[in-house]
Amino acid sequence: MIIYFYFYCMELISTHPIKKSDLGFHGNLFGGKLLAWIDEEIALYAIIQLESPRIVTKHMSEINFRSSAKQGDIIEIGIDVIKFGTTSLTLTCEVRNMMTKETIITIDQITMVSVSIEGKPQAHGKTKIEYVEDRLKNNLI
Repeated sequence: MIIYFYFYCMELISTHPIKKSDLGFHGNLFGGKLLAWIDEEIALYAIIQLESPRIVTKHMSEINFRSSAKQGDIIEIGIDVIKFGTTSLTLTCEVRNMMTKETIITIDQITMVSVSIEGKPQAHGKTKIEYVEDRLKNNLI
């Protein structure tokens, strides 16, 4: 189940309950599973913002694991835009444990790139965050 809402100053949040199948050998949330969720959320956000179905992850800066999550915990993934490039969108991410209120992971920069059918970087033409309400207003005028 994924629920979206605003959280602190982050732009997008998804909420995930931690299930037994999400755990690693030591009974904590498996880091690879969490990174896959983050990559998926970032890709979805970039696809929506850049209005392009072809988005790839180009770069993730240092990933800082700060605490863990256990079965039954609920985590929030927060994403915020740092900048719009000509072909890219750079974001930041913070994941928090809603039960303990601790930060689980931070990633300072994640760069997503819009690509052509041939897989080459392609200009997206966006310069700022657009919200659904703004797009609806623009289409009605």
